[in-house]
Amino acid sequence: MSKTIVAVNAGPRMGWNTETLIAQASKGAESAGAEVLRFDLFRLEKYTGCVSCFGCKKEAFKGRCIRKDGLTPVLDAIRGADGLIVGSPNYLGEMTASFRALYERLIFQNLTYNLENPCCGLRAVPVLLIMTSNAPDTAYQGLLRNYQQTLSRFVGPTETLACGNTLQLKDYGKTDWPWTMFDPEEKQRRHETVFPQECRNAFALGAALVR
Repeated sequence: MSKTIVAVNAGPRMGWNTETLIAQASKGAESAGAEVLRFDLFRLEKYTGCVSCFGCKKEAFKGRCIRKDGLTPVLDAIRGADGLIVGSPNYLGEMTASFRALYERLIFQNLTYNLENPCCGLRAVPVLLIMTSNAPDTAYQGLLRNYQQTLSRFVGPTETLACGNTLQLKDYGKTDWPWTMFDPEEKQRRHETVFPQECRNAFALGAALVR
């Protein structure tokens, strides 16, 4: 019986950096024999982050968010999956609001506030967390490490992939005002030389998630 991997895109732009890396990681998982179930958070029905209703703290719903909205099928799929690939661009020093909504509800449903048994998840779901950003690869390592630690504790063992200094536009000269903060030629050069290696890394990490 093949394993099921859930792949979640928390970025809004199809065909660009985050979505491309998630697609490569998904192909890696498929190459290892897994079936991949894909969700794009920006294309779901309306949803929110955690509303602190504490329904998941009741014995009858332990480990399950009781809120019914666009995130419900995503959370249900992750709960029954053999692995999770989730990726988000970094906007203004943080993951997207869509990522945060999923993250809050994914973590809080398993958090017990019990020192002896802090996590009530029935089983560990390994995670690959991908983050893309305009900044250098090392700029947000602290942020990524915090997410890695929390996901490892309340979802499953987590690996990370940071892809920095990404290409945002095909032509930086077509903006309404000059983006003088960036070197378009360097951005393009990195996209053509370094980004393919990061895609290969994503593929390998996706395959490793299955194995």
